[in-house]
Amino acid sequence: MSSSLDPSQLTDNMGAEDRVQLLPAVNDNHGGVTVNMEDPMDSKVFLGALRASMSQWKHEGKKGVWIKLPIGLANLVEIVVKEGFWYHHAEPNYLMLVYWIPETISTIPANATHRVGVGAIVLTENREMLVVQENSGRFQGTGIWKIPTGVVDEGEDIFAAAVREVKEETGIDTEFTEVVGFRHTHKAFFQKSDLFFLCFLRPLSFKIQKQDLEIEAAQWMPFAEFAAQPFAQSSSLFKNIVNLCAAKLDKNYAGFCPVPSKDNKGPYIYMNTRDLHQPDHTTTNRL
Repeated sequence: MSSSLDPSQLTDNMGAEDRVQLLPAVNDNHGGVTVNMEDPMDSKVFLGALRASMSQWKHEGKKGVWIKLPIGLANLVEIVVKEGFWYHHAEPNYLMLVYWIPETISTIPANATHRVGVGAIVLTENREMLVVQENSGRFQGTGIWKIPTGVVDEGEDIFAAAVREVKEETGIDTEFTEVVGFRHTHKAFFQKSDLFFLCFLRPLSFKIQKQDLEIEAAQWMPFAEFAAQPFAQSSSLFKNIVNLCAAKLDKNYAGFCPVPSKDNKGPYIYMNTRDLHQPDHTTTNRL
């Protein structure tokens, strides 16, 4: 719902010669307002409009104030900050600033706190594993063979990200089968928390065409050889990957498959569908 405030509204307590234009604002669902600045504005005019608007919002009992400044209006950032606003988050084309009006603890939600990554475990029926060596990052120059990994893009599902990363790094087409585990760490990328999902995929092709930008080498390696790497014996993550692979190869481990919430589309819930659809022998025995 749009706020009653719009750019043509004038403050009620000023004479005609002193009237100040208010900033365009939209009410949010939490008792606050959002200002989406789009058109250029003189800094002095903007300051007057901001102060008049803040006075109006305080009078109306508003709470959080969000001001979105596109990169083309970066000249207004200093003005907003000096009026008590602080940075909330930034994107390539805008900066979002916020202000909490009431004299209470702010309930403005924090910026995104987590990054989501995927690791792709691709195994053949011959117990061969798709592995890569990176030419950048912590494993550069170590000779360690690892599974393809990457970051989930905005708006991308976990299973789609795993398939994409494998294709980008190795040229191999795959079919997602399950999420077999995940790791949750903190103070990782720019002090944010990190969710890393281990995914099992079935290969649909086998000819490797590695990505030269990030990948030094890629190959199909016998699983036993991957597990025998010294680093795989000392790293807890690699150890868990080895254990998960062994369990999957012996068909004793069921992970989580994406199940659409509605109309065969996302959002998806990941669940153990194998055990979910097994008959309840306990119940049967009781009858």
